[in-house]
Amino acid sequence: MSGAAWAGLRVGLLGGSFNPAHDGHRAISLDALRALRLDWVWWLVTPQNPLKGAIDMAPFARRLGRARQQARHPKILVTDLESRLGTRITATTLRALRRRFPRTRFVWLLGADNLAQLPRWRAWTEVFELTAIAVFRRPPWTLPALAGQAALRYRRRRVRDCAPAALARRTPPAWTLLRNRLSFTSATALRHASAAERPRRRPAPPRPEQVRQLVEQALDADQATDVVVIDLKGKSSIADYMVVASGRSARHVGAMAEKVRERLKQAGVAGIELEGLPQCDWVLLDAGDVIVHLFRPDVRAFYNLEKMWGIVRTAPGMPGAFDPGTGAQGDDEL
Repeated sequence: MSGAAWAGLRVGLLGGSFNPAHDGHRAISLDALRALRLDWVWWLVTPQNPLKGAIDMAPFARRLGRARQQARHPKILVTDLESRLGTRITATTLRALRRRFPRTRFVWLLGADNLAQLPRWRAWTEVFELTAIAVFRRPPWTLPALAGQAALRYRRRRVRDCAPAALARRTPPAWTLLRNRLSFTSATALRHASAAERPRRRPAPPRPEQVRQLVEQALDADQATDVVVIDLKGKSSIADYMVVASGRSARHVGAMAEKVRERLKQAGVAGIELEGLPQCDWVLLDAGDVIVHLFRPDVRAFYNLEKMWGIVRTAPGMPGAFDPGTGAQGDDEL
């Protein structure tokens, strides 16, 4: 690969063991090509991931061949560059690529699960300093990753939703979170599947609007109070909808959270994350494109989460609340 041939091009780098390559890798690559306006995506199939054992690792040649079969796109190039360069550590690979392709604009493509564990990588801060980074949502890792050490350390260098296409032109450190299509395919699950290494075909998961409706139905059935739905499309990359509701007590909040989770699981929603149990003052349910916040009334009044999204009305029944239905001021009992 001649450095001159790639001069001025924007190239996304997707590294990993690809053990095996699957449709999730391809979906991320296609989303990156479109959202970041890349010219190419290179898959860097590593001979050996330093964070993974070699016991379950398929031979390098087999993983490379499977990746080339899976890519199936003229702008996705499967490479053995790390084998040729003799590198295993991401920071070392990036330094070598910058020397070999000094005029190529690279963007490192990173799943949210890897952003969460990035501080475990050797020389991980160099990864941020050497190239721009695009992070892809991957349930249930997205929220923990955004609250993790790496995201917090470089929070001031995050490129917000309005300009991900300009990421390749940014001087590192610079990173963004992309609104990619969610994939629940697991390389581990594929390795333990049938001899054909193909999982059973599953029905398509519900669309975000359907998930929101399921949440509202579950909350209505469990007598949640003051349910507020906030449309986040075009406002945030975290989700399409946020649902906020109150329960009468901590026990009621916990019961609502469990029933919402159960209803979504039955509908085929995978990767649901639940936080805030067993205290149940504030329970967060992350269903990918829909995030649900369930509060005790006094905790909800204290945090006033709706105000952060431009909703100034306080919930009926909270201190000083204004009920738009009756025009009456709420009492002070919680």
